[in-house]
Amino acid sequence: MLSERNEPGININTAEDPIEYALPGITQVQVIREKGMNFPLILRAFLRQDPDVILVGETRDSETAKTAIEAALTGHLVLTTLHTNDAAGAISRLNEMEVEAFQVSSSLVGILAQRLVRKVCADCRISYTPSSEELGRFGLSSSGGDVTFYRANTIAPEQAEAARAAGELCQTCQGAGYKGRVGVYEVMRITENLQKMISDGAPAEHIKEAAVEEGMQTLLSYSLNLVEQGYTTLEEVERVTFTDTGLEAELKARRKTILSCATCSAELHHDWLDCPYCLTPRFQSTEAK
Repeated sequence: MLSERNEPGININTAEDPIEYALPGITQVQVIREKGMNFPLILRAFLRQDPDVILVGETRDSETAKTAIEAALTGHLVLTTLHTNDAAGAISRLNEMEVEAFQVSSSLVGILAQRLVRKVCADCRISYTPSSEELGRFGLSSSGGDVTFYRANTIAPEQAEAARAAGELCQTCQGAGYKGRVGVYEVMRITENLQKMISDGAPAEHIKEAAVEEGMQTLLSYSLNLVEQGYTTLEEVERVTFTDTGLEAELKARRKTILSCATCSAELHHDWLDCPYCLTPRFQSTEAK
């Protein structure tokens, strides 16, 4: 991202701990806590140089968060990282750092959450048909079209030597079942609706649901697309990206496009929250049924 914006005439400053890659044309500063050179101090020094882009390696405390927000509110593009479960969780994390909700809503442009899942080995993967129960756990249907699912051909370490001697060990993954990794992304663009919800102090789950309704693809949805494309497995999705909140946001977004009651199949109006005939909540979770 910095390389894309690294052009003559654009002043880019970074505060990092540590500096992992040297980037020509960019001012990079190493944090040295023993000498008092922490993130907030470096950020304040940056602001006196009127940079166009500021990168904060990691926002770990309230002082760093507030200084970064103030820099963003004064017209600078600020990039930083937070440790959260998903994109919406970054908003809750900033609130925990005592950043005011109106400051977050006024300064935030977008949030990118990312994970890495292992790629199933293309040379020894095993195709199979998941049960309806397994698919249902991920909110998938067995009538979802012509999709081939794969599982990893993992060989236990104690059996690897025997398989190698018999010439049955995969030369690509050496029995691991996986080779390489692929990124999973969740991009939340802050729209006017989300901005208002953040300013009003809405819970992260509600913000996530609203973002999904506006077209955001969750980590779960993105990783399931990778499964359908044959890049990874349902087991890997469950290990890395599967969460109940992610599934709930996906299911609620799908139900809002369905205008029939799940219990009595009666036709519903798009403004109704409950079925007037059997009183079934239209957006109730799968677990509550």
